[in-house]
Amino acid sequence: MRIGVFLVAAGFPGREPGDVLRDTVEAIEAAERAGFDDAWIAEHHFMSYGVCPSAVTLAGVALGRTSRITVGTAVSVLSAQHPVALAEQAAILHHVSDGRFRLGVGRGGPWLELEVFGAGTERFERGFPESLDLLCASLTGGTVAADGEFFRFREVTVVPPARMRPVVACTSEGTVRLAAERGLPMLLGMHIGDEERAKMIAAYDTYAAAGLNAADPNAPMGPVAHIGAALAYVADTTERAVREMRESLPRWLGPGLAGYVPVDGRPPPRRDIPEYVDLLCRIHPVGSAEHCVEKIATTAARTGLRHLILMVEGAGDRARTLENIARLGAEVLPAVRELGAGAA
Repeated sequence: MRIGVFLVAAGFPGREPGDVLRDTVEAIEAAERAGFDDAWIAEHHFMSYGVCPSAVTLAGVALGRTSRITVGTAVSVLSAQHPVALAEQAAILHHVSDGRFRLGVGRGGPWLELEVFGAGTERFERGFPESLDLLCASLTGGTVAADGEFFRFREVTVVPPARMRPVVACTSEGTVRLAAERGLPMLLGMHIGDEERAKMIAAYDTYAAAGLNAADPNAPMGPVAHIGAALAYVADTTERAVREMRESLPRWLGPGLAGYVPVDGRPPPRRDIPEYVDLLCRIHPVGSAEHCVEKIATTAARTGLRHLILMVEGAGDRARTLENIARLGAEVLPAVRELGAGAA
């Protein structure tokens, strides 16, 4: 098992965004000390749900403060930025970190950044395949040109070259198929449980076998290491952990999810916050250390996932987040890895 942390840079009420960003980097430093394999940073624009508007930038800061841990983006919003520019930034971090950077990208949503940055809803609606292919081409270490609907430019040499393959956030059958056809690993969100994840992985395998990576004949064949995100919070008892998450998460999720503002007139997304919190606590490792180990082992068995990234900042407090990271590292990771070694 590979276990990382997932930092949303959550803007809990009463917390200044600058403090949240500094705490996010501190949490990654703590995760390295606690023995986590990697750390992944989310990206959001114009909302308190997540106050980091550039996951690549914050990843660069975190890489400079650490020496062992891998740092990735979960995810950079590809629909709102130029794929070649993103590839250039990823290549810089790849080289200066000696390969400790991983790029995760997603389609995003019909949110305000499409309007503010001039990308437009058309790129969100139908431009993700073109953007993803251009990103992948720019990460092959050679030349790239474009003559598509959204990007047109003469052949250029991408400098510095870097051979990388992005992770793709998948929330629909369409994005699952895109990732499968290109042989790219999926990032599966924490809003779904084991059954749905298993179905998405099975669909990926079906598309990959049928297409044989037709969209990218150079894509590697064989098993693909997908990643699953999960809420994780450890306490002395499961009852206490669940109670604390029920107290803290609604303070963040209520105003945070309200920040998703569509730019094209469609209704904004709605969630029953208490019901959603109960779901997260039920399907993810929230509880005693023993309960967390059992939940992670169950997810691995049911889905085949061998790489989980744990959202550790659910308490909304710097000290409690650092304590959560330390306890997960000391009380959960060794047992999970022992189980993984036994399974191998």
